[in-house]
Amino acid sequence: MIYSTVIFDFGGVITSSPFEAFNRLEDERGLPRDFVRRVNAADPDSNAWAKFERAEIDAAAFDALFAAEARALGHELEGEAVLAVLAGAVRPVMVAALDTLKAKSFTIGCITNNVPSGQGAGMARSFAKAEEVAAIMARFDHVIESSKVGVRKPDQRIYEMMCDALGVEPAACIYLDDLGINCKPAAQLGMHAIKVTSGEQALADLSAALGLALP
Repeated sequence: MIYSTVIFDFGGVITSSPFEAFNRLEDERGLPRDFVRRVNAADPDSNAWAKFERAEIDAAAFDALFAAEARALGHELEGEAVLAVLAGAVRPVMVAALDTLKAKSFTIGCITNNVPSGQGAGMARSFAKAEEVAAIMARFDHVIESSKVGVRKPDQRIYEMMCDALGVEPAACIYLDDLGINCKPAAQLGMHAIKVTSGEQALADLSAALGLALP
């Protein structure tokens, strides 16, 4: 198959996974491992996290609602503490891959589930971090943020929105995401989906699919 377009998730693909930061937070608070993920997995389409990613609530409401959901599962954790660790570290090798793809005339896009918190699409907590993320986002031909369009992955509509914006058929696209639940609808549409577990693995799989050495 000849691919013309590569679509990336941001957190967990271009940056390190927020789940790593969540685990550090859990360790600091003496909480069970993956407790944040457990809270976010409960009632996944209408819990505090889902509502915030669709910008249906503000940060203050998220803080309170998340705390209530955590309490219902037996532990105390405020939503603000989770937001404070969201922005992962940029993986330079992935940014280099974006530049290589652009140089080879591939179209590149980004679909990110994010929340209206912090600065910019990467939800940065500092101006310097926001600038770093903005410079990465500028490389993409199109970016879709869940908090701006009111639709979040794994809703199939968000992938269709990207294809429409880029003027491309799903079969011409490769999609990378660190969550299998988000890869599934992309694959169902006809995209070649790559589940990301590390930067190295992502580039190896992407290189193989494209027949191109990356970064």
